[in-house]
Amino acid sequence: MSVTTPYFDQMFAGSDDPWAFRQRWYERRKRALTLAVLTRARYASAFEPGCANGELSAELAARCDRLLCCDTASAAVELAKKRLAGFSNVQIEQRWLPEQWPAGQFELIVLSEFCYYLDAADLERLADRCLAALTEDGQLLACHWRPRIDGCPQTAEQVHALLERRLGLHAVVRHHEDDFLLDLWGRDGVSVASLEGLR
Repeated sequence: MSVTTPYFDQMFAGSDDPWAFRQRWYERRKRALTLAVLTRARYASAFEPGCANGELSAELAARCDRLLCCDTASAAVELAKKRLAGFSNVQIEQRWLPEQWPAGQFELIVLSEFCYYLDAADLERLADRCLAALTEDGQLLACHWRPRIDGCPQTAEQVHALLERRLGLHAVVRHHEDDFLLDLWGRDGVSVASLEGLR
């Protein structure tokens, strides 16, 4: 069974930064690596489910013409709105995924520290909706903590294996460490050098 909204409500009840996104070097470094694996300097449209308090969202917003963020916890949505108040290109909504999937197409979908809260059936539905929502040149980035999390139905390895299988996209970048998995898949496998006409 997927982890439900009350779990996240409880996390935010005690802190406006329950995972210490702002304080930990681990988190700041992981955000930098996440942004570094993106092969395009700018994306026309992006979607970030599970945005929490908006720390990664603020970095993504600077690289996107339009960014839609969502979270299931109302407190997270309010915190993200405050964090991103200076960005006119960002929209933040409260949604439970995969059921409340937004309309529209996205050049980039970012699944960061989100998917292991879903059971396999919900993750399969999410992957299908991601695939249907990607543009013709769309990319999907996934980043997840490797150690098992109590109460989560899946591990990072299970999540990334299912996404790889279900999406059937080209592997563009793989960065795997003891602590986390970071993968970028795309509808095409064009490299950065190729995009700039260097190959």
